[in-house]
Amino acid sequence: MEMNAKRLTRRGFLKSAAVGAIGLSLSSGAGAKDTADRKPNIIFVMVDDMGYHDLGCFGSKTILTPNIDKMCAEGVKFTDCYSGDTVCAPARSTLMTGTHKGHTPVRGNSGGIPLHPEDVTVAEVLKKAGYATGGFGKWGLGNQGEDGAAERQGFDLFFGYYNQWHAHTYYTHLFRNSVKVELNGRYTHHAIYDETIKFIKANADRPFFCYCPWTPPHAAYQIPEDEPAWALYKDKPWKDKSAKVAAAMDSMMDRQVGEILALLKELKIDDNTIVFFTSDNGAAKRFDGIHNSCGKMKGHKRSMNEGGIRVPMVVRWPGKIKGGQVSDLPWYFPDVMPTFAELAGVSKEVPKDVDGISIVPTLLGTGQQKKHEYLFWSSGVHAVRMGKWKGIGGRRKTQLRLYDLSKDIGEENDIADKHPEIVKKITEIMETAWVEARKQVDDGKYTGRERKPKRPKKNNKKA
Repeated sequence: MEMNAKRLTRRGFLKSAAVGAIGLSLSSGAGAKDTADRKPNIIFVMVDDMGYHDLGCFGSKTILTPNIDKMCAEGVKFTDCYSGDTVCAPARSTLMTGTHKGHTPVRGNSGGIPLHPEDVTVAEVLKKAGYATGGFGKWGLGNQGEDGAAERQGFDLFFGYYNQWHAHTYYTHLFRNSVKVELNGRYTHHAIYDETIKFIKANADRPFFCYCPWTPPHAAYQIPEDEPAWALYKDKPWKDKSAKVAAAMDSMMDRQVGEILALLKELKIDDNTIVFFTSDNGAAKRFDGIHNSCGKMKGHKRSMNEGGIRVPMVVRWPGKIKGGQVSDLPWYFPDVMPTFAELAGVSKEVPKDVDGISIVPTLLGTGQQKKHEYLFWSSGVHAVRMGKWKGIGGRRKTQLRLYDLSKDIGEENDIADKHPEIVKKITEIMETAWVEARKQVDDGKYTGRERKPKRPKKNNKKA
């Protein structure tokens, strides 16, 4: 574990932290305009490397997440939601572009592979509906000032890390629309969170999309000693000290989610804002014997088993989504673009070749929910979920393994030999779902040095 001993000043203090009371008193804005005829605001919080069982509402016995648990009780809990990949950058690519791993533009996770200008993002789709668009956290789909940078892909504002390697520490500078911002030793996530709040306040009187790819609990495991959430865990008798920091990071973000929900009420836009909470992939560490972050599921981050790709998902929208619901609808990150587009009334702006489908009928309990014939992933090997069936293999001459997830979420019993017809069908899907990627040009690891602008290519053709 890497524990940073710097002490930072935080505004406010977490009151009654053990029971999850909201800590900061947020000042109200000038008041939102009448929301009756407005398009809904969309807040999408996607934390980094949180395990499926790390929320109280998903079974955690060790990590305090009362605000997200309350959000779950007031909304819908999805038990069968998946990331688009086992690791950060490709998962973000599937989320932003609505395409699964066999089609998505960014397939590698090396840090500097960018989206191209022709790649359409969910932010660009929502801009067509008049949305203000802001992103706060880790981008991972293009370096600052280069093609693929968030502000070149539909975001009015992006504040945080651009390159993934830069995001491996919480004590560094950040970037605002590719302009370097020195934090002078301040904890980066606190700065990112404050910018999130500023964006919501500044856009309370118009439709907005607030994308929060927050970095905790991704390693390095660093947290300020005066962060209120750290006090909840620092004296726990857990031998793995990183388990304490990871838990504190989760509770810190839980408090912040509670503060955001309180702010929405203060701004009188709570009933016109749909809020999503999820993780970008499975847990980086299982913390078995302490948090048991993956529960009965096999694997963790980077694994094609359920522990690597199944993620917690909670969605809340007062007055629109009935509280206390639990849905087992299988869906994943490629579905985000068509879902948000339907919420915003611009489904026609979604590219025709996306792999996602809208889950609005399930969210609102109206109409007929279209379902996927299959969900597809690929990372070393392919994986397909088709109804209750899950197949892993089919690449690099790997023999297909087959599981019945309705009976075997732990993927302990390979039953491929008992269901040759299912194996054949899944194998056929794997053969057609994967399309060779365009060249994955990587600018390399983040060094912290200022990047020189690219020189225009010389025209050597003779007149």
